[in-house]
Amino acid sequence: MITLDFSNAIAVYILFIVFTLMCVSAMRRKEKSKGLTLDPKYIWFCSVCTYNYINTKEDKISVCPRCGSYNKK
Repeated sequence: MITLDFSNAIAVYILFIVFTLMCVSAMRRKEKSKGLTLDPKYIWFCSVCTYNYINTKEDKISVCPRCGSYNKK
């Protein structure tokens, strides 16, 4: 028969809980990374230098970060 002290039982129980929480955290992290998408309304195309860039502001006119020209959606 296996003998187990009270302090050892508590240590095993805590390690089991920590291991379970780490596994759940790792699985949630994988689920969150799969759902990343970019809305096409934030992707801009510069008509002067043909540079594609992202602007998350909901403006009708944007400034190209490369050449500084104004672009319209």
